[in-house]
Amino acid sequence: MGAAAWRSGGIMISFRPLAPEDADAVACIERESFPTPWSREDFWREASNDFACYIVALEGTAVIGFAGCWISFEEAQVTNIALTAMQRGRGYGRLLMCALMRAAAERGVERMTLEVRPSNLPARRLYERLGFVEIGIRKGYYQDNNEDAILMWNTKLRDTLSDERCARETDARD
Repeated sequence: MGAAAWRSGGIMISFRPLAPEDADAVACIERESFPTPWSREDFWREASNDFACYIVALEGTAVIGFAGCWISFEEAQVTNIALTAMQRGRGYGRLLMCALMRAAAERGVERMTLEVRPSNLPARRLYERLGFVEIGIRKGYYQDNNEDAILMWNTKLRDTLSDERCARETDARD
């Protein structure tokens, strides 16, 4: 994935692959977003993992979010997606998820899976709008509170990227 950029409400948001020097900023966003965060070292390792696909979202030069997945042949497992607290609720999550899906598809991914907390209604709605379908429950999945996880799949990744769900980002691309 090369760098890509979109305008959203007059603000330029760009995306590029995660680099080792992004580890501090990404770990900070991770800590502010999740009760059991990954460490700086975890992200540093992911930046050089051939089976990982991680991207960062930037406003100017500031990292405002990130998303990642692990790739195994034609399948990808979303590991995490997060934005700074100030950037949530602006539609950037959809931009970020579409950018991750596009980057994974460029590496041959046809299907993508993820887990989401039942209590995370905004994320669930986003994933459903992006073609993910609930297929099961992982009981007691989240270690911080023993909450279940909803398992979701998108088995038609390329269709999602070519239809209106992500095409609007392509139309707005600079």
